[in-house]
Amino acid sequence: MPSELQSQRDQSNVIRYLQERQRDEGYISDDAIRDVAQEFSMAPIEVEGIVTFYTQFKRTQPGKYQVAVCDGTACHIKGSTQILNWARESIGIEPGETDDAGLFSLEAVACLGCCSLAPVLSINGKVFGNLDRGKLLRILRDYARREEDA
Repeated sequence: MPSELQSQRDQSNVIRYLQERQRDEGYISDDAIRDVAQEFSMAPIEVEGIVTFYTQFKRTQPGKYQVAVCDGTACHIKGSTQILNWARESIGIEPGETDDAGLFSLEAVACLGCCSLAPVLSINGKVFGNLDRGKLLRILRDYARREEDA
């Protein structure tokens, strides 16, 4: 249990507690749902309702490499929809999913703040800009190769 909230068990702290669990674990696991329900004297379905209502919470464990494709205005105009489609095809997953190997997670995000490099994506926070299909596929292959070489 996060220490900050140890003595604050009223239900007004459920969201903060869930945020801390997600920060620590990368997502909200089934175990986290049960723990939160027990901690705050709630039914697990109530906690699940909170988690599914707020888009900030993720229910799937993120992959080792978290791919975030920017879909802000500049990126959208410069083809982020196509970048996302190519990433989907290459990795074999939809936004919000993690591949079976646990290597890649994919998501579309509102803005990465790198408009002058549009279209962009980030992998674990490292930004790649001025993307086209070839550059995107090379980047994804390089990350996949890291695992093969390890």
